Amino acid sequence: MSPVSNAIANRLQQLPHPVQLILPDGTQVGADMPVVRLRLHDLKALASLASGEVGVLGQDYVEGRVDIDGRMRDVMAVAAALLPGSPVEAARSGWLTELIRRLVSVWRHSVDRDARQIEFHYDLSDAFYALWLDPRRVYSCAYYREPQMTLAQAQEAKLDHICRKLRLQSGERFLDVGAGWGGLLLWAAEHYGVQATGITLSHNQHAYVNGLIESRGLSDRVRMLLLDYRNLTEDEPFDKIASVGMFEHVGRAQLEAYFAKLRKLLRPEGMLLNHGITSAGVYNAELGNGMGEFIERYIFPGGELTHVSRVVEAMSHSGFEAVDIESLRPHYARTLWAWSDALESRLDEARAVLVAEKGDAGERALRAYRLYLAGCAMGFEHGWISLYQVLCQTQAVQRIDPAAPPPVSAYPWTRGYMYAQSPAEPGTGGTEQCEDPARDGGGHDARQQGADRAAKCHHGSPAHQDAAAEIAAG
Repeated sequence: MSPVSNAIANRLQQLPHPVQLILPDGTQVGADMPVVRLRLHDLKALASLASGEVGVLGQDYVEGRVDIDGRMRDVMAVAAALLPGSPVEAARSGWLTELIRRLVSVWRHSVDRDARQIEFHYDLSDAFYALWLDPRRVYSCAYYREPQMTLAQAQEAKLDHICRKLRLQSGERFLDVGAGWGGLLLWAAEHYGVQATGITLSHNQHAYVNGLIESRGLSDRVRMLLLDYRNLTEDEPFDKIASVGMFEHVGRAQLEAYFAKLRKLLRPEGMLLNHGITSAGVYNAELGNGMGEFIERYIFPGGELTHVSRVVEAMSHSGFEAVDIESLRPHYARTLWAWSDALESRLDEARAVLVAEKGDAGERALRAYRLYLAGCAMGFEHGWISLYQVLCQTQAVQRIDPAAPPPVSAYPWTRGYMYAQSPAEPGTGGTEQCEDPARDGGGHDARQQGADRAAKCHHGSPAHQDAAAEIAAG
């Protein structure tokens, strides 16, 4: 065995699973009984393997320069072990690079460019997405409220979690920015009775959701528009807004403008819930070791990640007050593995669909999505990327009359209302939504009514009874 082959064999022995490497000349290096097998058709891929540039190795796989055999979970365990260090640290940059990135971010996010970038991803093939998403085609992080939940159940739990955080009420005007295939839009309308508006830049999603609206007889209170958020009129403000999986496409340089636009679309005391992927590093727009470039090239052109602290900062500058922040990172790892497993179980069907619609590009797209879903699952598991739901209310305006009472907050005093049984949950009789226990104004009677409601909303736990007593005592 040559010195190069010996070095490769030694590297492969350090990996968590038996790996075999087949070189272009047929030479086999590594395990005789491999769990993962890499077939190289181009020796240049050895450089990426040796340096741990797993994103570049992924590009070689998509382009057919490398073939990979093995379960995606095992492949990702090997990929993580190949990395020379944290891909978060590998993506850190100096001030000059950060300045250049900001200028590029401004340039790449015009209305026309954003439309093309959204179409690239979301208009790939509805039939393809339907093979591995849940029946509602919810293409964002699920919420596994109970450990035994299926993906479909966890997606419904997520939809309801958002609606309850926003405290949606019948008749309210609700906006879903980047509404996808309509999961949240229709759930909010059917379970909470809102007047719902969704917007998207995907022609496929627009047509699909309007078909659902028509078939379910919801045309009088649900509409789906093919529209950029920047072009929404502000003459009829909304009561509540949800932005789910959307702000990643906006661009870091545009975040303040994005949230400022949403602020203008909200009525006073309105609420916004932003649900989106964030970076683990404060200064990262993507992951290093070639992974960010892979996502940019094959999956989400124009996508940019931002640390949650910068998201909250941009919201604050735009007139919002963050009232609740929740990390769903483990939930997204499980969601992505569910998607990956579903795709892996239907590879032949997926290949047939994509090749029929896209020709040779269909095979490349399938290879890219196999790595994308499993690779992102790995990234969330390791904490290289995260996901946060940030609930905001509009910041109170200054009172003209100093003697006037302070404005009433739209957000309750506790989180109990988020987790009580919901009328939308099957098999429940529903519960009253919890109110702000001090909302009725001054006077002992009002405070006592607030205390009674606080105790009722929180099921009489000692801690909440104590809080109710405090309110009653004034």
